[in-house]
Amino acid sequence: MTKPEKGNLLIAEPSIIGDLSFNRAVILLADHNALGSVGFILNKPLDYNLKDLIEGTESEFTVYNGGPVEQDNLYFIHKSPELIPNSIEISNGIFWGGDFNVVLDLINEDKISKDDIRFFLGYSGWDQQQLDSELQSNAWLVSENVYDNDIISKCCPSFWREKMLELGGDYSIWSNAPENPSYN
Repeated sequence: MTKPEKGNLLIAEPSIIGDLSFNRAVILLADHNALGSVGFILNKPLDYNLKDLIEGTESEFTVYNGGPVEQDNLYFIHKSPELIPNSIEISNGIFWGGDFNVVLDLINEDKISKDDIRFFLGYSGWDQQQLDSELQSNAWLVSENVYDNDIISKCCPSFWREKMLELGGDYSIWSNAPENPSYN
């Protein structure tokens, strides 16, 4: 079992069925330490654009389901720390948070694109040792983020399927299975 680190990807095992949040999820770990873990689901777009949630912008940027925790809060990751003050580096040129008013100005002035930033409602969180326990029960695969900060533009709804094909073997079979096996 690979130990998770900040910046890694968590890939849901095919055995996670019926969990609306995590079924076929690929999560970027934004933080992982002795107190717990925080991440954002990268491949589950919602039917919302930023303009649907934030007054004062006409942005069509898609908002994603970041996870089941605090779904009434908006979070973001990006690759523009030189433009967005107070950003926290996750790893390899990808950052979390920062001054949201500056972000809105950058979007409204077309100085940042959807390939530079991604928005989430909610986040995925684990208490101390909870993620380790889920890893031991084979709920997740840990993978290095080989895309670095290009992960923002790389991720799409089919990302989980692509990761299954990359893993090969028995995982390849799951790549073509329906999301709900009872539909088979």
